[in-house]
Amino acid sequence: MMSSKILTVGALLLFTAIFLHTRGRPEINPPREALASFPRELGPWSGTDSSISKEVLAILGPGDFLNRTYAAADGSSVELFIAYFGSQRTGDTIHSPKNCLPGSGWIPIEVGRIAIPSPDHRSVEINRYVVAKGESRLLVLYWYQAHNRITASEYWAKWYMVSDAIKENRSDGALVRITAVPLDREGLKSAERRAVEFAKQILPLLDAYIPH
Repeated sequence: MMSSKILTVGALLLFTAIFLHTRGRPEINPPREALASFPRELGPWSGTDSSISKEVLAILGPGDFLNRTYAAADGSSVELFIAYFGSQRTGDTIHSPKNCLPGSGWIPIEVGRIAIPSPDHRSVEINRYVVAKGESRLLVLYWYQAHNRITASEYWAKWYMVSDAIKENRSDGALVRITAVPLDREGLKSAERRAVEFAKQILPLLDAYIPH
């Protein structure tokens, strides 16, 4: 076990050294649409932007961010948060909701993954969290997306980021998070169905904002 840990650490150090060596080259940033132009009308939902505090923006660092609530006529809603970083070489990397939510007082009570269909008719695996604060519950779906790749794993997202920085001279990437609050008359399963349906609607649109 100890030798395996040493090999892992050694590999990461070597990979990091190569990654740092690439920092001298100007990074490639493919053209993309600003997140502010993301559609406000999606099926039964109509979106309203919410501001992001200066404190949170300072933690996130330079990037393009969308924080929007989509509401339907029946009173149901989903919250969409997208954080896109054009570069992650200077320490401004994607922050996992696993770290952010507990810092806001939300405690994970269910942690897992689910598969949803992607635009190319394959299924993609994303994270599914249920978090609690007192009696309140939230259903959270999130994933990492970059260069035509969706992954649920924070570690694989970082590995791909370093690998692509070396091979393609790009370290851009994004976090996509969807949050659904269960209505009084529904349970978590209904909230999950709503969040999944919303995810299926936005997946084909994301390529314009998170470049391949």
